Amino acid sequence: MSLDQHRHKKQFGQHFLHERGIIERILLALNPQPGERIVEIGPGGGALTFPLLARHGRLTAIEFDRDLIGPLSEAAREHGELEIVHADVLDVDLGALAGGGKLRLIGNLPYNISTPILFHCLDHAAAVRDMHFMLQKEVVDRMAAAPGSKVYGRLSVMLQAYCEVTALFRVPPGAFTPPPKVDSAVVRLVPKAAEKIGIADPALFARIVRDAFGQRRKTLRNALAQICSGEAIAAAGLRPDARAEQLTVAEFASLANTLAAHPRLPGTKP
Repeated sequence: MSLDQHRHKKQFGQHFLHERGIIERILLALNPQPGERIVEIGPGGGALTFPLLARHGRLTAIEFDRDLIGPLSEAAREHGELEIVHADVLDVDLGALAGGGKLRLIGNLPYNISTPILFHCLDHAAAVRDMHFMLQKEVVDRMAAAPGSKVYGRLSVMLQAYCEVTALFRVPPGAFTPPPKVDSAVVRLVPKAAEKIGIADPALFARIVRDAFGQRRKTLRNALAQICSGEAIAAAGLRPDARAEQLTVAEFASLANTLAAHPRLPGTKP
């Protein structure tokens, strides 16, 4: 079977990019350089894979659909050296794949599992130099949202705490086969250096962000009742009657660090 004969699988969220102008813009944003370890997540029909191979010469791709492995390998031979990892990206140890270096990640992510993939990449951020992903535009809007925005939430805070997030450009449905029912967008994420993150207890930080946005209409005092008291929130310099969408990423970090440094503050839960 050739790539042209492949039937798109709805369960895998397959929408294959074909618009050459968009492909060129993505490659220009990535700007691959000699010697870099580039990993593509979900190569699909190879729309990004083959032009990237032609420019860079070598590429690792993570593909879950078994039916695409053979056709991709065959078609890639005339473009460069393609290593295919047949796996669900959520099961791939990106740190091990980096081999002590840094990966540059790229991909048109399956929209049905894009958020879990983002958090998986975040878990391996120490092994990642940057990420260039195509996602549903609504998700990119949430990733880059500022405090006070209606779409500012857990995804915004968690990603912005650990990465510089830049929305690059919109991609219309017609750039894909089959066309999705929504607009897409390309986003760049650059993991921050450890000293710039400034979060003492990542697990506590993640729990605070999750609970704070769990019920958006609740005040911090009520939303975080299982973690700490209003007095402890005030000790971090925050208003207990504020709501999660009003807090900056730095303020979430300040609250988490205060609780981590002073676990005996009144009302703080273990």
